Amino acid sequence: MSQLHFYVSDEIEEQIRAKAKQAKLSLSKYLAELVKRETSSQNQWPDGYFDLFDNWEGEPLSRPDELTFETRLSIK
Repeated sequence: MSQLHFYVSDEIEEQIRAKAKQAKLSLSKYLAELVKRETSSQNQWPDGYFDLFDNWEGEPLSRPDELTFETRLSIK
């Protein structure tokens, strides 16, 4: 597991520590969760991406009947 170091102002540190305490997490765990949440959000669909599919106004979609499989000779 990687270890990262970064610098923030004293005011930001106080805010981060307060948020971690409020979440009942260690500072390290809180920051790790924050980074994970922020980086994984880049892999999600944008807001409203699937709204197009709710706006179908044509005939109802239907599934065609299933085809039957052909019977083949077995190889021995």
